[in-house]
Amino acid sequence: MTSGAHSRFGMVASADGAATQAGAHVLALGGNAADAAIATCAAMAVVAPHLCGLGGDLFALVHVNGKVHALDAAGRAGSGVSAAQLRSEGHREMPFHGDLRTATVPGAVAGLVALHERFGTLPLATVFAPAIRLAEEGFAASPLLVGSLSLMKQQFAQNFSHLKQQATSAGVSVRREGVGRTLRAIATGGTAAFYLGEFGEGLLALGNGVYSRSDLESANADWVTPLSLSVYGHRVWSIAAPSQGYLFLAALGASEVLDLPDDPDDPQWAHLLIEATTAVSHDRPAMLHDRADLAALLPELIDRVALVDPSLASVRPTPGNDGDTTYLCTADRNGMGVSLINSNASGFGSLMVEPNTGINLHNRGLGFNLTPGHPAEVAPGRKPPHTLCPALITRSDGSLHSVLGTMGGDAQPQIMLQVITRLLRHQQSQFPWQVVDAGRFALRGPITGFDSWTSGRPPTVQVEGHAPDTWAAGLADRGHAVERRPRFDSGFGHAHCIVVRDDGALAGGADSRSIVGSCAGL
Repeated sequence: MTSGAHSRFGMVASADGAATQAGAHVLALGGNAADAAIATCAAMAVVAPHLCGLGGDLFALVHVNGKVHALDAAGRAGSGVSAAQLRSEGHREMPFHGDLRTATVPGAVAGLVALHERFGTLPLATVFAPAIRLAEEGFAASPLLVGSLSLMKQQFAQNFSHLKQQATSAGVSVRREGVGRTLRAIATGGTAAFYLGEFGEGLLALGNGVYSRSDLESANADWVTPLSLSVYGHRVWSIAAPSQGYLFLAALGASEVLDLPDDPDDPQWAHLLIEATTAVSHDRPAMLHDRADLAALLPELIDRVALVDPSLASVRPTPGNDGDTTYLCTADRNGMGVSLINSNASGFGSLMVEPNTGINLHNRGLGFNLTPGHPAEVAPGRKPPHTLCPALITRSDGSLHSVLGTMGGDAQPQIMLQVITRLLRHQQSQFPWQVVDAGRFALRGPITGFDSWTSGRPPTVQVEGHAPDTWAAGLADRGHAVERRPRFDSGFGHAHCIVVRDDGALAGGADSRSIVGSCAGL
C-alpha cells in the first residue's frame, strides 16, 4: 500500500496520483518546488472536488534560501453576512450545508497566484497545463470521489448532477470543462479573471446579497509571519491565526517535557500525547480567531504540561476528526520546499455550486461563532478559525529538514504531533513512508468532527486497526474511552511527508489512507 520514493532532483507527494504526476511533470520541465506545488494543487482542484478546489481556502509554507515564508489565503466573510440575522433565524451555530453565509469568499485562487508571483519560475499557463488537460480531456474517477457522491444528501444532489452523471464507478472518465475554462482564464488574467470573471459573476448572482462586488475585488492572499517552535533539536513551523497550527506546536513543546517512552508501540506513548493534546487544545474556541496573538500564547499553553497525569485520562473536551481537505508537499534539488493545504472544510463543502463553472463552494465559515461578542463572531470581512495547519521543519542551521501535513479536520494537530514526534524524537526520518503509514489515534467529536470543542462530552479515543495491539487495552486501563477502527481508515487523515536527508537526497511518502495518493521523485 505504501507510496514512497527517493530522489536527488525533486519530489511531489499528494492524495491523488494524477495530481502528483502533474507536479512531477512541471519539475521535469525545469520548474521549482513552488511551480510544482501550484501544478499539483490545480490538478487536485480538478480531480478531487470532494476534498478541495478553487472554491476553497489555502495555506502554504515555503522554505527558500534558509528562510520560511507563510501564505494565508483564507477567505473573508461576505458583506451581507450578519450574526444578528443568523441568530434571529434560530441558528446557534453557523449553518453547515446549503447556506452561502458559511462560504467565505474563496481564497485558494488568490493564494495560488500570490505563490506564483513571488516564487514561481515557469509561466502560469505552463504550470496549469496538466490540470487543464485533466479537466478538458478527462480523468479517471477515484473510488473516493465516487463514494463521496453516492453519500451526498439527496436535496443537494442536483447541484452536482454533472459530476454524478459521469462518476458512476471508479475508473470511468470524468470531465470538468468549467474548471478547465477557469484555469485558462486565471493563467492569462490572474485573480481578476476569477473573482471578477465568469465565476465571480455567478457567485454574486448565487449569493443574492451575501457578497458584494467590492468583496470580490478585494479578495487577496497575505504573506504573514509564520509561527514556529524549537523542539527536539529542530525548528518546527506552521501558520499563525486563523490556523490552528499553534496546537501541534504547543503539544510538541509539552511532549518534550514529558517522559515519553522510547518505543511508540508503548500505550504510555499514546496516552501522553493524547493528554498533551487535550491540555493545550480543550479551550480552542475561546483562543482561536483571526486576530489572536498565538506566538505570545504558546509558552502559556506549553506550561499546561503540568495538567498531564501520566497515569490517568483527563475529562477535558476533545476535538473530532472529520473534514475534507487535501494536503500536498513538494521539494526541489535547490533546497526549496513547499507545504500546502487546500480545503473545502466538510466533504464537498457547503454543497452549493457556482453554476457557470461547476466549481463547488467550501463551508470553512463553520469555524465562526454566533455568540454575541465572541472574538470569532462572524462579521463581514472576518476570517474564520481554521483547522488547516501545514507544517515544515528546519535544522538548526536553517536548512530544510522536511515538509509535511495532513487533512483530517480538528484531528490535524493530533496527526502532526504523532508524525513529527516519530520523525524527530524517535529519529525515523530516514523512512518517511513508514512514519505516515504508522497506526494512529484520533480523538473523536460527537457528531461532525467540527463540533466537539463546545460539546462538553467525554472524549472517545479512536485507535486505528493497525496501531499497536497494546494501545487499545493500555489506553482503556488509563481511563480512556476507546473505539477500534479499521486499518488505514481515512478518518485518521491523509498525511504526506518529504524529508531532505543529511546527504541532500530526498525521501518521501504519501499516505496509504488516501487510496490513490502517491509520492514521486525525479
